Amino acid sequence: MTLSSHPSARPLISAAHASMDSLSPFADLLVRATTGLLLAPHGAQKLFGWFGGYGLEATGQFFAIKLGLPPSVAILAGLIEFFGGLFLAVGFLTRPVAALVFALMVTAVFKAHLGSGFFWTNGGYEYPLFWGIVALSYVIRGGGRYSVDALIGPKI
Repeated sequence: MTLSSHPSARPLISAAHASMDSLSPFADLLVRATTGLLLAPHGAQKLFGWFGGYGLEATGQFFAIKLGLPPSVAILAGLIEFFGGLFLAVGFLTRPVAALVFALMVTAVFKAHLGSGFFWTNGGYEYPLFWGIVALSYVIRGGGRYSVDALIGPKI
């Protein structure tokens, strides 16, 4: 006999499930806000040189020399990461912002990390792949109940 099949445990398990189900919208908020708040500092590194970053000029040079991308792509990447991260954190324009983040992460996988293998510890594509998939999930589902999007009206 397992714990879940024991008659005295069933009401407790049902109550636990009901409690967790009622917290589900907060889980969406937790993941969305965390995603945004983890993304924004990467943009701040590129745009402003904060958090040990190199700033816009050096990041633009890196993009040109190492990735073969125009230096202006560093501005775009920094803006998407910084402002996109902040917008995701509060759930503002969630779907279009998440689509931009997804596109940026796909670009990062193929232009910057694919040649280094899978694992992030070796510079691989694991991290941008993961965040790209998280962003894609927000393209699909939107900002959720606890978002600015939900406050301002119809689904964006």
